[in-house]
Amino acid sequence: GITISRDTIHIDGIELGYKNRVLFERHAVGGEYGAGWSKVGKGTLITNFIPEDGSEPTIVDKREFSDDHNVAVIYHNPYDNIEDLAHYFFKRCLEAEVTPYIVTKKTVFKWQEGFWETMKKIFDENYKTDFEKAGLLERSGGDLQHLISDAATMQLIRWTEGGFGMAAHNYDGDMLTDQIAQVHRSPGFITSNLIGKDDNGRIIKEYEASHGTVTDLWLDHLAGKETSMNPLGMVEALIGGMNHAAILQYEGDSSKKDIHDKVLNYTSTLRLAMHNTFRYGQGTRDMAGPTGFTTEDFIDKVAWRLGRYLSDQVEKEAPPVLEEPDRSYRRGFDNIDMARLHREFDKYDKEGTGRVGFKDFAKMLVKMGIAPEKKSEEKGPDV
Repeated sequence: GITISRDTIHIDGIELGYKNRVLFERHAVGGEYGAGWSKVGKGTLITNFIPEDGSEPTIVDKREFSDDHNVAVIYHNPYDNIEDLAHYFFKRCLEAEVTPYIVTKKTVFKWQEGFWETMKKIFDENYKTDFEKAGLLERSGGDLQHLISDAATMQLIRWTEGGFGMAAHNYDGDMLTDQIAQVHRSPGFITSNLIGKDDNGRIIKEYEASHGTVTDLWLDHLAGKETSMNPLGMVEALIGGMNHAAILQYEGDSSKKDIHDKVLNYTSTLRLAMHNTFRYGQGTRDMAGPTGFTTEDFIDKVAWRLGRYLSDQVEKEAPPVLEEPDRSYRRGFDNIDMARLHREFDKYDKEGTGRVGFKDFAKMLVKMGIAPEKKSEEKGPDV
């Protein structure tokens, strides 16, 4: 993995924590999550590095333990993919038109200096001019700005207008994106995508719900208790995965365009159905308060609205097929002015193929006053 991308989700017409998008890139490898550790007593801890090329080992750290009870923890941060992270982050910030910031604790953790140096180098050499032209550095003093992680936690609360992006190490990224989710009103309103590369250098993505497994709500559900979980983040993960799979398939086989288009139409309609359910005040309790929907009622409402929207996209009756009349009926044409009939037909045969499409056929019947009419039915409100 290269990075875990986490972005705020916004719904038109609903005021959330951040007015505009907030993007975040969390370094996807290294740090405390891959740490080795052991409970130890009094003694000496030596951390040795043995080079792969067979050169002399190096003592990375040596320290004395005087307590009877200690926990020794060892971890490292792989930096080979920081350049990939930088390119991905700055490109996304440009596309989203947000101001980038780099977050570390390098004033205390001196080993984090390399993260900042690499990000700054990639920015200056490849992206600074584009950000200046777009006017995206005005809020950061005209350059890429570094934030100490302590300062970043305070700015996340203050910068509720949004319009910024941050990149950080693994652990800081985890904590700061949890804070973003809370400021933005709900953990359900933030995405989470693991970004990596395959052997051919092609970007691959894995989508997840940023809030994890929501264990407490799952246990309540198993116990038969009522729950009200906001599934927007989870559904966005499913939508992202479906879209990405459809795009990859289409890029590999252009004959799959029809499948690609159907998948993207379905996912965009699903997103609209979910957003509108929130807009109508039919959200879960994190959004609508104590009177909000339960998990099951919310899902049922979205499913009903999605079915309604999809059915509106499909014609209820197939268009008729126009064919030449059977020869046995030709006596009925004896008194017809065929030349005039052809001229009338040619008005609607736009392509000169001898065929009339359904839309032109419908116009013709309406103009003649013989188009069949249906009984008027009032469509119910979308609530």
